[in-house]
Amino acid sequence: MRADEFLKKYGLDGDNDKADHSLRGKSLERALHPGQPRSGTPHDWEDWEKFQASEAEKTATTPPDQKPHDE
Repeated sequence: MRADEFLKKYGLDGDNDKADHSLRGKSLERALHPGQPRSGTPHDWEDWEKFQASEAEKTATTPPDQKPHDE
């Protein structure tokens, strides 16, 4: 394996130098790619679980040839 292949494989090639590490950039990343919440009240967790179930139901009921409305 060449050195440049090794660096690219492990993400050390420096291509991600322009990544936004500010608070704004991190909040934008969380908004665009929401994941499991890391904290919150039990009510927040219940709301999140309901949201996940409704999203799963939407994808299960959408025919493959029809796009969702939000695209």
